[in-house]
Amino acid sequence: MGMRAGSLTHRLVWLILPLALACGSGDVGRKEAKIAPGAGVAPLTTPERVILFLGTSLTAGYGLPAGEGFPARIQEKIDEAELTYRVVNAGVSGDTSAGALRRLDWLLRQPISVLVVELGANDMLRGQRISAMRANLQAIVDRVAESQPSAKLVVAGMRAAPNLGTDYASEFEASFRELAERNRGALIPFLLEGVAGRPELNQSDGIHPTAEGQRIVASNVWKVLEPLLMSSTDSG
Repeated sequence: MGMRAGSLTHRLVWLILPLALACGSGDVGRKEAKIAPGAGVAPLTTPERVILFLGTSLTAGYGLPAGEGFPARIQEKIDEAELTYRVVNAGVSGDTSAGALRRLDWLLRQPISVLVVELGANDMLRGQRISAMRANLQAIVDRVAESQPSAKLVVAGMRAAPNLGTDYASEFEASFRELAERNRGALIPFLLEGVAGRPELNQSDGIHPTAEGQRIVASNVWKVLEPLLMSSTDSG
């Protein structure tokens, strides 16, 4: 899954991707069904099944009005399909796998049916060992499985910055595939497929997707998520 050499702009985008993810705004309380520890929002009590998106500024919808991030677009697709699922956006700008693990118990006060994990880019920025990231991600999955054993797992794959070298990139990118395989989860091969490195689909920082870019990200997610939701609906 390593990135091929491209234009200078394309390469620079990937050099600064994790930095932008970490430096994104922490304003994550303004989106649809968004919850975070200390935000003063009670766990959902609706009868709908919950899809929890656990992630970074990409999930939080950094720089966009409410309703334009990819989790909100997923909710639209769910509603169009007349499925009884509710999206909960638990994206936090700058979050790492360790940070997400620390806040997970608070999030699990509500029952969830699907966990979508979008984490790892900020671990890369901060120089965390890949082994530590893997351990944190597995701990997240284990904790959800212990609390809510029927919950399904979706893992969003990410790519490493090219300046980290091919060995690092290979190990980093394999971590997401292995997490999904080890836990019988579904894998989104690359969350930003069709968006990364395309200036017209990213905000002025060159990193975070525009509203149109988020639509493409939502399509990437939906290709994997829709069959899972449909199969769960068919099985009752």
